[in-house]
Amino acid sequence: MRTYVSVCKNIILSNLKHGLHKPPIRVSKGLYGRPRHRQIFEFTGTGRIIYSPNKPAPWGARVWIELDQ
Repeated sequence: MRTYVSVCKNIILSNLKHGLHKPPIRVSKGLYGRPRHRQIFEFTGTGRIIYSPNKPAPWGARVWIELDQ
């Protein structure tokens, strides 16, 4: 099962606007897996970074990392 990692721009902008520190890194196991948000995410193994502006991921990301873990 692949792990998908993306960064939530809306959380970053909200943090800046309201002085918050909510974790903006979104990690999910499987394409439709329940997302977990992190401040730091370390990984090993192989993967790829995908930029898909015309067909975003189901959660809205246009750039994400797919890891084979």
